[in-house]
Amino acid sequence: MAKDKTQYSCSACGGQTPRWHGRCPHCGAWNTLVEVLAPASTPSLGGLGALRQGLAATGTLARLADIDAADVARTPTGLTELDRVLGGGVVPGAVVLIGGDPGIGKSTLLLQALDALQRAGLPTLYVTGEESGAQVALRARRLGLGDSQVAVLAEIRLETILATLQQQRPAVAVIDSIQTIYTEQLSSAPGSVAQVRECAALLTRAAKTSGAHGTTLVLVGHVTKEGALAGPRVLEHMVDTVLYFEGDAHSSFRLVRAIKNRFGAVSELGVFAMTERGLKGVGNPSALFLSQHREPVPGSCVLATLEGTRPLLVEVQALVDAGGPAPRRLSVGLERDRLAMLLAVLHRHAGVACGDQDVFVNAVGGVRIAEPAADLAVLLAIVSSLRGKPLPRGFIAFGEVGLAGEVRPAQRGQERLKEAAKLGFGMAVVPKANLPRKPDAAFARATEGMTLHGVERVDEALEVLRGLA
Repeated sequence: MAKDKTQYSCSACGGQTPRWHGRCPHCGAWNTLVEVLAPASTPSLGGLGALRQGLAATGTLARLADIDAADVARTPTGLTELDRVLGGGVVPGAVVLIGGDPGIGKSTLLLQALDALQRAGLPTLYVTGEESGAQVALRARRLGLGDSQVAVLAEIRLETILATLQQQRPAVAVIDSIQTIYTEQLSSAPGSVAQVRECAALLTRAAKTSGAHGTTLVLVGHVTKEGALAGPRVLEHMVDTVLYFEGDAHSSFRLVRAIKNRFGAVSELGVFAMTERGLKGVGNPSALFLSQHREPVPGSCVLATLEGTRPLLVEVQALVDAGGPAPRRLSVGLERDRLAMLLAVLHRHAGVACGDQDVFVNAVGGVRIAEPAADLAVLLAIVSSLRGKPLPRGFIAFGEVGLAGEVRPAQRGQERLKEAAKLGFGMAVVPKANLPRKPDAAFARATEGMTLHGVERVDEALEVLRGLA
C-alpha cells in the first residue's frame, strides 16, 4: 500500500513547504515547521470538477424547534466522584482527555473505573503504550483487582488499535497514553506534535462514527513543566471533556477538575484519597480543607467557596510579619496579583496599612481558589493576623471586593450558607445582596441558629469584626 505524502506546516503563519527547514520560508520564524499529512489532491473547479460539484446532493436542513433534543444516556463508572466530574457518567461515543503529573494516579483511577464497568457487564479495553501487560496486571493485583476481566492491549501502533476497537467494540476504552501512539502515515517520532494531533484526530473520528451505542474513548495525556497538557492546543478542542488531575505529591488527596465538558458543568471537582487499595472518593471534602485548632488562632478565616455545583469550605490562613525595605507578598493557592490589590483596597478604604509588612496567604489542603468570592475572607484573615486577634469559632466569610471598597455578591450565596450551617458554623459575614430579600422559610430552617451579617463595604465588615472581638 502506498504511503501517504506528508508536508510541513508553520505553526505561526500556516505556510506550507514540502521540505523541513529550520526557519519558515514564509514568515521567518524559527523551529515552527511541523510535519502534517498532505491534503488529497482534488480536481479543479473547472471542467469535470465543476460538473461533479453541480451534481452533488445538497445537505438536509432541520430547524432547531423540530430537532428531538433528548438528554444523552449516561453510564455510571462506579466511582461517585468521577461521575460527578463527568456530569453523571460516561456518554457513548464521547472522547475524554485526562492529564496530570507523572505518578499522580491517572492510570490507577482509570483501571479502577474500567474494572467497575466490567463488573457491571460492559465490555472494556485498556490500551497501554507505556507499560507491558504484566506491569498492568501487577498494578491490578496491588489494587485488589487480581480477578479483573478487563481486556488489556499492549500496543502503540495506531492502525492496530483502530482495528482492535472496530473488532471488539468495547463500551469504554482507555488509551494510556496518547503521546506514545504513532501512525505509520507519518515519519516523525511518537510524541511529536504531528503524531499526537493525527492520532487523536483518527481516534476521535473512530469514536464519533461508532454509533449511538458506540465506544467511549478516554485519552491519557502528559503535562508540561508549566502544568498544561503536552502537545498541540488543538488536542483540547477535539475532545468532548478535558479533566485535570491535581494534587500534592506529599499529600494523600487528589483532585480531579473538569475544565471543559460538552455533556456537563465545567469546573466540577472530584476529591479522592490515595490508599493502599487505590483511589477512594471523599464524600465530604470540606473536612479535608479545614485545620483542626483546639482554640481559634489569629490569621485564620474559613471561606465558603464554590467548585462547579458543589459548595466547599476552605480555610484561608494569613501571616503578617514585620518586613524589610522590600516587603514580600506571597500567596499559595490564590492569585498573587489579587493579593496586592486587596492590600491596597484595605489601606485606602479601611485605613489598615500593611505597606511595611510581609504578607503571606495560604489555602489549606493544597486547593486552588480562582474565584473572586475569596476576597473578603482573605482580607479578614490578614486583619486578624495583623492585630493578633483570632476570629470567633464557627466564623465564615465570602464576597468579592472591588477597587472602590464595595463588597459584591457571590454566585449561589445561599447554598454556601446552607453548607456552612450543615457543618456547624454559627456566624457569617457575607455580602448584603446574598441575604434573602423576602422571608424565606426554607432558608431560615436550613440556617437556623446561624447569625448572618450582611455588609456592603469593607469598612462595614471590619466594624462587624470589631464588634465580635
